[in-house]
Amino acid sequence: METTIGFIGQGWIGKNLADNFERRGYKTVRYAKEKPYDQNLDELKKVDIIFIAVPTPTTPQGFDDSILRNAIKHAVRGQTVVIKSTILPGTTDSIAAENPDIFVLHAPEFLRETSVKKDIEKPERNIIGIPSKHKEHPEWKKRAEAVLAVIPNAPYEVICAAPEAELIKYGGNNFFYVKVVYMNMLYELATHHGASWDVIANSMVADSRIGTSHMQPVHQMPHLDNGVAGRGAGGHCFLKDFAALRFYYQETFPDHSHMHSLLRSFEATNNYLLRSSGKDKDLLEVVYGDDVLCVCKVTDEDTACVCGVNKS
Repeated sequence: METTIGFIGQGWIGKNLADNFERRGYKTVRYAKEKPYDQNLDELKKVDIIFIAVPTPTTPQGFDDSILRNAIKHAVRGQTVVIKSTILPGTTDSIAAENPDIFVLHAPEFLRETSVKKDIEKPERNIIGIPSKHKEHPEWKKRAEAVLAVIPNAPYEVICAAPEAELIKYGGNNFFYVKVVYMNMLYELATHHGASWDVIANSMVADSRIGTSHMQPVHQMPHLDNGVAGRGAGGHCFLKDFAALRFYYQETFPDHSHMHSLLRSFEATNNYLLRSSGKDKDLLEVVYGDDVLCVCKVTDEDTACVCGVNKS
């Protein structure tokens, strides 16, 4: 019997996933609030596996998974639902407990904006997370294996507990966030001494433990209105994911003030780099609010504004 695949959400991730399944010959149903997909809800209830890729934003109030939790309600009894959205650890467990009649799994996406089609067709990793209380249950394992069977094969594949899958995604994104901030610090020291950053970066990359990605602190971005090359860890994922994990860590370990200070220092430094270079100001504002655009706020402490952003 042919497996039919459904999709909730037709943004950047959902659309590219659905396109890939169609290219590989699967019967698909796309559902979203936008036309023409808003008429497909009844057909969605007939599919075997549903992939959900909807926004899970971070705002000044914290992580928001309300869109995802509402989207899950469109699934019907017995369906397998695969969350592709980035979610905090424990979210899959919580959603599964709220929806006991469906099989809720988490498969984080590892897609780059510059190579999304290639990343879907030839993934490096396939991670399938099963809710913690069901991770040893044969039927849940069978559902996870069925998901692995319909997505492109990867050199590394693992079925694990959902919190592990969730932390794999946050662990990767926020590692690169920290790496970018660190490289910017080294870049400033190199500039101070008149040293060539290319010589430093290439020599560091020669150490196989370091890796080639996220080594360039300055991004040539001609669209910036101030003509300055962008600096800092930006983009749609890094900003919201670091803020979400920092929020979550503070709530989970309220007494770990040393780690709170460390995370907030990385965050404040990165936000300053983005603000001062003009990179991704719109994304900064979504995550942190209007005040974050003030370039005087070098730290998370109140600082007197002289740049004009916070003046009435």
